[in-house]
Order: sequence, then C-alpha cells, then structure tokens
Amino acid sequence: MAQGVSMAPGNSELQAVYATQAPRLDGRLDDPVWQQAQRISHFTQRELQVGEHATERTEVAVAYDDHKLYVAVWCYDRNPQALIARELRRDFDYTLDDNFIVVVDPYRDRRNGIMLVTNPVGARADLQIFNNGASTNAFWNGVWDVKTTVNSEGWFAEFEIPLYTFKYRVGQEEQEWGINFERNIRHKREQVRWKGWARDHRIEQMNLAGALRGLHRLSQKQMVEIKPYGLAGGEFKPGQRRPVGNGGGDLNYSLNPSYRLNMTINTDFAQVESDQQQINLTRFPLFFPELREFFLEGDDYFNFGFGGNRIIPFYTRRMGLDDQREAVPILAGARLLGKEDHRTLGLMSLQTAATENQASTNYTTASWRQDLGTQSILGAMTTNRITGDRWHSTNGINGRFSTSSLGGSKNLDVGGAILHTYATDKGWDAGAMAYRFFVHYPNDRWTVFASAQRGPESFEPEVGLMLRRGFREQFIDVGYRPRPRQANHWVRQYDFRPVQITHTQYDDNGAIQSFNYSVQLLGLDTKSGESLTLNHGLVAEGLRAPFVLAPGLVIPQGLYWWRQSSARLRTFRGRKMALDSRWAWGEFYDGRSVQTQTEILWRSSRYVGFNLRFEHNRIQLPAGSLETNLVGTRITYALNPQVFGSLLGQWNSSQDELNLNFRLQVIPAIGKDFFLIINQIYSTQQEAWLPTRGTILGKLIWRFVV
Repeated sequence: MAQGVSMAPGNSELQAVYATQAPRLDGRLDDPVWQQAQRISHFTQRELQVGEHATERTEVAVAYDDHKLYVAVWCYDRNPQALIARELRRDFDYTLDDNFIVVVDPYRDRRNGIMLVTNPVGARADLQIFNNGASTNAFWNGVWDVKTTVNSEGWFAEFEIPLYTFKYRVGQEEQEWGINFERNIRHKREQVRWKGWARDHRIEQMNLAGALRGLHRLSQKQMVEIKPYGLAGGEFKPGQRRPVGNGGGDLNYSLNPSYRLNMTINTDFAQVESDQQQINLTRFPLFFPELREFFLEGDDYFNFGFGGNRIIPFYTRRMGLDDQREAVPILAGARLLGKEDHRTLGLMSLQTAATENQASTNYTTASWRQDLGTQSILGAMTTNRITGDRWHSTNGINGRFSTSSLGGSKNLDVGGAILHTYATDKGWDAGAMAYRFFVHYPNDRWTVFASAQRGPESFEPEVGLMLRRGFREQFIDVGYRPRPRQANHWVRQYDFRPVQITHTQYDDNGAIQSFNYSVQLLGLDTKSGESLTLNHGLVAEGLRAPFVLAPGLVIPQGLYWWRQSSARLRTFRGRKMALDSRWAWGEFYDGRSVQTQTEILWRSSRYVGFNLRFEHNRIQLPAGSLETNLVGTRITYALNPQVFGSLLGQWNSSQDELNLNFRLQVIPAIGKDFFLIINQIYSTQQEAWLPTRGTILGKLIWRFVV
C-alpha cells in the first residue's frame, strides 16, 4: 500500500485534500489523491484496555472535489482470516461484525451529524445523530456509497458521499466540519477511536469530534431531487381478487445547504415491513414503532422532548393509519427542515383522504429549537389536527441542560417538557396540561436516572399515544457498574442496580395505579461477549374496574401485590450462532405465572441469516388459566449489498393467525430502488391453514437530480 502524509499522534485536526481527479470507487486506495493526502493513525482503545494504543494499525484520509467528499480507510490486521463479516444487506446490524464508523458534523454545531458504517464486505448502514447523541434515527437512508477490499494485510474501505447529503454553513471561504472515526475489531472485542475514547463517551457525542479542515469554497448549488414511484400488483381474499395500481412521488428541493423542502404526492408505504407481533398481558395499550421512511426522516425535528414511554405527544402512526391500523391514503404533504444560526426549524403539513372510518384530515406540525451554550437547548412545538370545522392542538415547550465535562469528563442531562391540549368542541381547559422532568447521569461506572411526570385525565393528545391516563409517576434507576482488576481475565464489567422504582398513582386521589420495585442482584458482561442478569422485584397493580385478561378470564377490581423474579442470558452475537433467553416467574395478581422468551440467531453465511423468536406465557389464576405462544422467524438474505431481502413469519396463538411477509429489494443505483412485497395471512383456528387475505406488489422508485 502506498503511504500518504502522516499526522502527529494526538492531533485533533485532519486536513482534507482537494482531488483534481476523483478517486475510483473500488476500495483499492491506489489513486494519486490518497498518496498525497494526510493520514491520521493515532487510534486509542476504548475496549478492552481503555487508554492503550490500538493493537492493529488504522489510518484514515479525507479528500473532496466540487461535488463529493471521499474517505479512505486502511484497517490493517495481522490475522485477516479472523475477520467477522457475515452481513451484506443494507442497514445491516453493524454491532455483529468487524466495522468502521465515520461520524460527520458538517454544520459544526457539536450536536448533530450523520453516521456511516461499513464492514469488510462492503455492507452499508447509516443514521442521523441529534442532540449530541441523545437521539438517533437509524431509519434514515442517505445517498452515499462505499467499496471495500480484503487482502493479506487487512481490509480497506473507500467512502463516496455527495455534498448534498450534508447540511452545512453557507458563505464561508473555508469550512470546518466535525469528524470522528471508530473501528471495531470484533474478533478481538476491541474498539478503538480517534477522539472521545473515554468509556463515559459515545461515538455519537459530536462535541468530542475532531476538526476536518481544508474544505474551500464548497458548492452551494440548489439541488432538486425527484423520486417518482410506480406500483402494481393485486390483493386477494377468498373468492375475490382485486388489481392494485398506484403512482406518486417525492420532490426534494435544497433551498441551500442548510434548508431542504420535501414534498410528497400520493404517498405510499408498501415496502415497509410488517410490525413485530406482541402479546399484551397488561391493561395498557401496546406501542408499535414507526417504520415508514417519510416520517422517520427528520424525526428529531418533531420530537416534543417529552421522553419516556407513558405519553408520546406526537405519534406519527396517527397519520396514514386509522385506529384499526388500516392504511389511510395520504393525498399530499410538505415538509421544511433546516438549521441556521443555532436555530433548528421544522414544518410539516399532510392531508389524508376520507375513508369509511375517518374523514379527510389535515395534520400540521411546527417546531423550533434554539441551541444554548455548548450542548443545551430550548424548544417549542405545536401539532394540529383539523377535520372539517373541528380543530385539535397539542402545544408545548421543552428544554435540556447537557454537559459531557462534569468533573472533567462525566455526562449529565437535566431537562423537561410541559404540554397542553385544546379542542374546539371541548373548549379551553387549563387543567389539560402534562409535564415531565428528568435528571440523567449516564456514565460508565455510575448511572442514575430519575424522573417525575403527570398526565391528567383531561389531557388528550389526539396526534399522540397515551399508554396511561390520569396518572402521576415517579421513577428512579441507580446502577453501579464496576470493572474488575486485570487479574480477573473473563469479566469485562459488572452491573448492579440496587434501586429501580416506578411509582405510578391515580391523578385524582393518589392511590396506587402501578408500582414496581426491582433489584438487579447480578449483572455481568464477559470479555468474550456473553452477559447474564438476575433480578427480583415487588409489583403492585390497583384495578378500579375488572381487568379482562382474556375472554372468560377476568381479574376482579382491587389492589394486588406480588413478587417476581427474572433472569436473562445472552451469548456473543458476533458468532455464527447466538442465543438470547429470558425467564420470568413468580406471582401474578392473585395467581402465578411463568414467562419465557428465546431468540436464536444463526448466520449461516454472509448471504443468509436466520432469526427464530419464541415466547411462551402460562398463567394460573383462581378464575382460570391462560397459555399463549408466539413464534416468529425472520430469514434475511443478500446476494450482494445491492440485492437483499427478508422473509418474516409470525404466529400468535391468542389471535390464531399466521402472517407471512416477503421482501426483496434491488438497488440498481444508489438512490434508486425496486421492491417486491408479498403478504399472506392465514387463519389457524381450524386444523388446516385457511388463507384469509394476501397482497403481491411490485414497486419501483427512480431518482433524478436536476
């Protein structure tokens, strides 16, 4: 390998070189630009031996031209046969393989950025980073490419990222961006970084990134991206077949490198994978995460900052899906996202079509966030739902003080949010106000989280999700995670949690709604990648009305106390086969229960992987017994990083239904996609499986840039 210009160890700056001739994207790193580019090579261990030099040499160089940024990576390895690289698909699980991570903060606000990841066989994963790593969006798919090679010296990668993928400051002679790098040598369990390698710090903390300099007179071209789609197929029910055809698209317009306008017409989500089924043994609704790319992109812009899982003020699944989780057509929508002068702005408006279950509705959301100091923020947001002459609004403010230098290098977050809801048919109610405040001390040896929140009965965020109503709650979790001395050769870190308390009260009289006190008696991670936890706890539920656990199985109202124990064993997921098993046993209301969950991962090769999930619940109560089973399997396959897919099968005994979902994705060019989707649902109530409904769809998305 040709050598570039080395940089001094410990240097916090990397100089980008202008490429008069763009490098060939082949992962060979033999282009002239890489011979003259400066390289950084000072990487420090975060795991397993913090502060020690990396055991394998790693070098990085950066170049650019008028249209793209290029990153070259030399991952030398004295034992390349031991490299773990069993993933090829897009958005692969990079925690399983040897990998290299690039994080870039093009605005240099030390808060937000993007992460790009590859492994030795060229798989790609990416995500957006917000609020200095406080939140991320793993469903973002940026426009970029990477190629890799492997030889007797190690593995090597070459990234190519169009400048329009970034949001950066305008009108500057020379740009300074934040940048950082991490290499995971999975077969050694070794993790090394350029900057921010202390164990209390994460790669997503952009304030710890080094400086990328030398970016002169970057292009500020206004870019228009057009992504039309066409869809064709059919829907099938017993005795009924219906052809399906549709078309629409998105238009993305870069007003400047800081602001981007997205417009969508006749939005379609056919390529989205089915929800993972869940068995609900509680009296509260389940949460299903958003999976649709349109809503996930820019998700942080429309985050109320409320946190927690009791109240979700803005739940995008309310848009485009009705209460029965049936699709509601989105006629059109627009979204403006951007950041300038330490202000982050977001605006989104969508109009849905009328259906049998829901009238045509407009959803309009606006957010504003102001950076304060080096890591803190103050923000406000409004979400509105307009149906005919009825208007509903959820409004709130939030703030957070954050630092990663408490006592030198410790992390601390203190924040909260206040929300109010209003509807024209209900009138103004000053009591329809919810709040949440928290303190978080997330560090390697000690971790502490405490919060208090309230959601009164009159508080009703219609474009949100209430997992509890009419409640007040206090929560605290204290963890002590010491690392043993070097004399202990097999334990990497212990995890003891002497205090985990959730105290939830009815808002009107302070009586117990729920209570949970849990002690983690033992938690440990081994240097080989295994982990074990043992817990014991006290639980209470206060029922104001009978709880129907299942048809014919009713728990009378009253206050119930019981004890439960649990254990979890996980093996290292980087191996060809891995196990994750959980058990919970003990009392349950006025009876007993045993719950088991087991997940088996088998990566037979880089082309095929199998994931089997099984959940079994057995409950015995004075009123009767209940036994449930849930079986799910996912087969993932990839011919190469441009052709991949999955087969998902799920059977739930409580619904007597088998759901099969097949997806194939082909990427003929970066930014262009073809999907083949097959869904089939069977009823398993009889001895024979009876097909109830099915769908076969082909969808083509093509990308044009003008």
